[in-house]
Amino acid sequence: MLLSLVALFLATSSFALEISLASAKENFQDYSILHIKDIEESLCQEMKNDFQEVTQIVCAFVKQPTKELKTIQNDFFKIEVQKKKGTFFLIITPYYKIKLYPMIFDFAKDDTVYQPQLERAKHWMMIGYKEKLPFIKKEKKTDVAINFPYTSSLDSMPYVGGLDIDGKPVHINKVQDVTDYLKIKEAFKNQQYPLCLELIDNLQVEYPNSLFNAELVYYKIKVYKELKNNEGLIELAKLYLQEYSSDENVPEVLSLMARSSAIVGMSTDADYFFDRLFSEHESSVFAQWGYIYKGNMLEAGGFVAKAPFFYEKALNETDDLEVATTAAYNLARNKIANSDRKKGSEYVMKIINAKPSFFMKDLEISSQMMYALAEGAEKPTAAALAKVILDQMGSGDDAYEKLLKERGVWLSQTENKQEALATLNEYLKKFPDGAYVKEIQVVKDSLFFDTDDSNVSAKLAEYDTLIETYKEDSIGNRATYEKAKLLLKDGMYREVLAFKESILALDSEIYKGIEDIIKDSAVGAMQLSLENKECNEVLNLSKDYNITLSNEWDEGIYDCAMKGGDYPLSKKIASKNLKSKDLELRKKWLYRYIKVDFATGNYSDVIEASKELVTLIQDDKDSEYKDVYRYLFDTYQRLEQKEKLLEAIISLEQVYGLDYKDIDRYVAMMSIGSTNRDDAMVIKYATKVADIQNKSKSYAQSPFVEFTLYQAYVNKQNFEKALEIIESLDKVELTIAQRARQKYLLGTSYSKLLKTEDAKKAYQEAMDADPSSAWAKLAKDAKNL
Repeated sequence: MLLSLVALFLATSSFALEISLASAKENFQDYSILHIKDIEESLCQEMKNDFQEVTQIVCAFVKQPTKELKTIQNDFFKIEVQKKKGTFFLIITPYYKIKLYPMIFDFAKDDTVYQPQLERAKHWMMIGYKEKLPFIKKEKKTDVAINFPYTSSLDSMPYVGGLDIDGKPVHINKVQDVTDYLKIKEAFKNQQYPLCLELIDNLQVEYPNSLFNAELVYYKIKVYKELKNNEGLIELAKLYLQEYSSDENVPEVLSLMARSSAIVGMSTDADYFFDRLFSEHESSVFAQWGYIYKGNMLEAGGFVAKAPFFYEKALNETDDLEVATTAAYNLARNKIANSDRKKGSEYVMKIINAKPSFFMKDLEISSQMMYALAEGAEKPTAAALAKVILDQMGSGDDAYEKLLKERGVWLSQTENKQEALATLNEYLKKFPDGAYVKEIQVVKDSLFFDTDDSNVSAKLAEYDTLIETYKEDSIGNRATYEKAKLLLKDGMYREVLAFKESILALDSEIYKGIEDIIKDSAVGAMQLSLENKECNEVLNLSKDYNITLSNEWDEGIYDCAMKGGDYPLSKKIASKNLKSKDLELRKKWLYRYIKVDFATGNYSDVIEASKELVTLIQDDKDSEYKDVYRYLFDTYQRLEQKEKLLEAIISLEQVYGLDYKDIDRYVAMMSIGSTNRDDAMVIKYATKVADIQNKSKSYAQSPFVEFTLYQAYVNKQNFEKALEIIESLDKVELTIAQRARQKYLLGTSYSKLLKTEDAKKAYQEAMDADPSSAWAKLAKDAKNL
């Protein structure tokens, strides 16, 4: 009995889609039927999980409706809409189980029916059910079963024509499938994989019994491989191996099946298909491809050391250039990645000699190998590989300039000096304003001492050879001079200073500017040291060469001088900036001047500069230089100017509030009050210290501050407040001696407030805390009174 019925129509001038939902019961079990109808054929496909359970059904329509369709659902289905790249999709997600059927027969007109296996139809039916499929009996069929059509006409005799390997009728009265098949082959050859896939699907729909069915599935598998659709390839290859087990392309399909299984992590399945491939088709070229895929799988699984065995097996057994090149490429990559650059270099050179264009298949990996080779002793191979890539990419490529530069640099570090020179000159010619011109010129000038190229200078190693060979000759002196100039020109300042004695020993009449070379090198070395925060070197250079740098280096010199304790230099740098017209710079250097004077004990200058800085920042409570208030307080404290301390502490509190960083300063004020027997002052600042400690939950000044505050309240005969303060120490961790004192003072407070029993209890606690202490004895005497 039908429980509900829903129908939806979407229509345009060329697209009419009917979706209907019906719910019913059969044998007390609910089920639902979904019909999807269109005036043109649509593609519907079941999506299954690893357990062969249908998780979704996706239907695709070439044309799109003009009206929007919202999500539809009942107890068995959810129907969602998606639009991608001009294609309209219906996605049916079952809540329980689902079965898809193409509805191609009209029982009012068709006498003959059979069980169709189609991907395209104008009418599709989906049944949603919980456990048992209603009305339809499912029987497992054997692989050799024949799908005979059923004819209900009483006056017709059953007839079966030619059958294909699937037991389906073979129609040979059309030859269009031959033309379409040739188009598929051409599209695949031209790497038009999406087109190829479309042609295959169309041909399979239009000619379901085509003689080329095996080839169509085969090409579809190959297309899936190129499109990296490994899951689709696996499903299709299973069908192929089952339906076309004697086809000539089985070895290739086995290799691709094994490869895709390995990629998606199904290593057990992959091993099974590899074993079949190697045992059943050992002499096939696809077995050799299988060795490569097997090596790839081992590497992906972490068995890097085992992979080369299979790559080498493929390389040694094959006569196919593509297999050999791929195997060598994988060997090169594997060896280089595992630090065997020498062996990897050999395989790279084999590929360069046999098929250099192969490196462009994966330019990223090829580039990684190239740079890895360049890091070690295999720069000739790196340069050769760079040339291959350069020849393939062309000078208009964004990466061309840098790679050409790299190749020239690598060659300059080999014995191939003439080839290096040609490459460097090629760069300068093609990129006269390039990003690496300066680097290229330096490398070029350092290649030779004497060359036919008028722009080439002798390299440093050749200067060293001349210096060593002709120590007492003018040739050696000339080499020393030229080396110094080249080092200075190239920014190698420290190297110049390292042999300055040899430079200064030269005849200044012959070799001009010797002093300037040393001075400029010292300045350059100091600047580099400042940039690299090498402060010891900065101070040493400043002292040894009496260097004065431009104002832009003042900040770095000041920081290094302060760090190294060279306060005269720090003050010199700070002083020259004190009168800067730039107000922000003036604040900065006043603050730094104060830090220098405070560190050197020049307190009068600290006070004078601090007052000026305070005037400049007094309206900016968030100034980065407000630490000057602390320097001013600490200066007054060291000078024991107690009246000024009172002013300073007030300013400090106005700027920072009660900040834990200032707790020692408030303690200092409390101590001044204690020394002056000013109980009010003690109470004021001791209370602030206590507030800071309570706020921060840190009691570094306890119990000193509490004992001092207690005594101040006692002196003012405010015993209630004294009691409150001394009781607060109950929550603070104390030594046993401190606890004994606290409990004695607590007892004393209770006594003064006539709380006798509380006093006795406190005295007893004092005696228990530290029986041998003086406080315990005082507590005992007080308790016995």
